[in-house]
Amino acid sequence: MSNGETIAKKEVAMPILDKFGLNGKAGIVTGVSSGLGAAYAEALAEAGADVLIAARRMERLEEVAEKISKSTGRKIIPLKVDVTSEEDIKNMVRRADAAFGRIDVVINNAGVVFVKPAVEVELEEWNKVIDVNLTGVFLCAREAAKYMMGKGIKGSIINVASGYGLLADTMPISSYYASKAGVINLTSGLANEWGHFGIRVNSLCPGWFPTEMTQGFFENEKWVKHLSSKIALGRVGKMDDIKPLVVFMASDASEYISGHAFEALGGPLASAETIGTGIKYLKGALGEEYLKPFNLIT
Repeated sequence: MSNGETIAKKEVAMPILDKFGLNGKAGIVTGVSSGLGAAYAEALAEAGADVLIAARRMERLEEVAEKISKSTGRKIIPLKVDVTSEEDIKNMVRRADAAFGRIDVVINNAGVVFVKPAVEVELEEWNKVIDVNLTGVFLCAREAAKYMMGKGIKGSIINVASGYGLLADTMPISSYYASKAGVINLTSGLANEWGHFGIRVNSLCPGWFPTEMTQGFFENEKWVKHLSSKIALGRVGKMDDIKPLVVFMASDASEYISGHAFEALGGPLASAETIGTGIKYLKGALGEEYLKPFNLIT
């Protein structure tokens, strides 16, 4: 038997389906007061992990924690956190360590958006989006990596970007585009730095999902119909579409993938440009003056 055959035999260990499980692991998810953040936390718990969930609205966090704990039987810790505060983030890591004794997965999901034409965006609004969506991701990832390095944990850090981190369309959210593109390239840099420690860093790029942030858009039936017609799979996303992907990214099933941007768009990225034409149905939200130069008023 050759040395190559011997090594190959030794590496055969965990049954393939077991690689997708998170039993015995623990995680942190930020931005869990609503929407996709709650789905990410629920996915980790359903796969067997205990989870600390963080956001600014404690009352809502407690409701989410109780719901997930009851449905999964996992330990779910709610904690009020501002991701732009270094002290809050350091405390978040300490609390997770105290509660679980380990941190294997961190999903940096907290985010904000201002839907305004760029010429109307105030510097304070621009800074808010960059501080939460990009700097907050960096701070959470940095503290998580320090912890994992110190404990010798080969963990998974998932930075939530967006399909709009890969391209921009006609939606007036310039600061959001910039912040999410920054998250994707930041993720690549961190993956290079921390790969030697066995820490994987990937970004997740969701498309259009109905959440608290996008609720106003999804209330417009014409817009949703247009959107669905431009998505290859013919519909917008559901929470159950993205939960399995998150578990894959968090688990040992993706242990040889780092620095990758995982798209959850329902089809090819190029379709997003045509999706942008759907703003013609949103003149009530965006205003005719913004739409007029695009010749999209119906």
